[in-house]
Amino acid sequence: MDLTLNEIQTMLQSSAREFMEDQVSKARVLEIDDSENGYDPDLWEQMSNLGWPGLTIPEEYGGLGQGWVDLGVIYEVMGNYACPSPHLSSAVLSAEAILGAGSDEQKKALLEPIATGQQIFAFAYTEPDYNWSPKAVQLQATKSGGSYTLNGTKLFVPDANVADQIIVVARTSNGSNPEDGLSMLVVDRNAPGVSVRTMTGWIGPKVCEINFENVSVDASNLLGEEGQAWGAIENAHDRATAVLCAYMAGGAQRVYDMTREYSQTRIAFGVPIGTFQRVQDHVIDAVTDADSSKWTAFEALWKLDQGASDASLGVSTAKAVASRGFARACDAAHHVHAGIGADLEYGLTQYTKRARTLQHYLGDHTYHKARMAKMMNLANQS
Repeated sequence: MDLTLNEIQTMLQSSAREFMEDQVSKARVLEIDDSENGYDPDLWEQMSNLGWPGLTIPEEYGGLGQGWVDLGVIYEVMGNYACPSPHLSSAVLSAEAILGAGSDEQKKALLEPIATGQQIFAFAYTEPDYNWSPKAVQLQATKSGGSYTLNGTKLFVPDANVADQIIVVARTSNGSNPEDGLSMLVVDRNAPGVSVRTMTGWIGPKVCEINFENVSVDASNLLGEEGQAWGAIENAHDRATAVLCAYMAGGAQRVYDMTREYSQTRIAFGVPIGTFQRVQDHVIDAVTDADSSKWTAFEALWKLDQGASDASLGVSTAKAVASRGFARACDAAHHVHAGIGADLEYGLTQYTKRARTLQHYLGDHTYHKARMAKMMNLANQS
């Protein structure tokens, strides 16, 4: 396995760094985070002009057809700057769900607007019983004639408040195997009976509660075969999770960089605080968590590009590491920074909020360790 960046990846990394340095300042991130929608349409338009939403979408559907390591390089830089955007929800999670389950006609109709950034998709999976396993999906889609009726609630859905369309994972039948009976429906966010509420709290990316009250969805908006969506869902989850891990690794690296610099410049008792052993412990904790998050993330992305048989295992390894690593790096940073670390304008809290939110998104370390045990034939996933 060679994780050395090739010429294209080096170019993407350089371009992303230049863009982030120019457009994504700490002040702008704080402003976006504090805004009602947590979204900057001008920033999204600029990212779309760079071709990022279509980077991994096949050329035949309006994208650039690049690999997952290519996108991971960009995401690592995005995480380094705590860049907020609906890219993961729309251009990765939703796009991969459409690619995995949609008909050719649906792919042509839905993917090009995603690739150009003209439309934003959200992916509604989790519910009040927050879990990423198939058994946690209980929202019912009842078919009658040529349409489905949705009733229920989805919780903690990123970007639903700014989405044009929402891919809703619903249960169209019940069986002994929870993986059976899951379907995906494309729902207009402004359809009658759909209500979206932005959830409040000390969080990074905005997440939403979506309520469906007798929402009628035409059967033509069903992605793939009824009740057979789990394979495409899991495939989309894997790719989005690996990319998310690169973002988290980039964030952990920035947190380490801030902590190391502060330990060298903050003077106490006439010497830099980095000369104190306990401070050194925290700095070392931050760098080991940042490094382990990065290399497990890029190993997972590389395995996805190679079509490796253990790619899913690599993805869960990466998320188990990143979910804990990013949060622990932030904890170490706050120990070193003390009071200044809580100053919103200083910038450390922008990463801490993301670490606390993203450690759960697409499965926390407990979920992914259980998934790993199942794939390794050690135990059944609980």
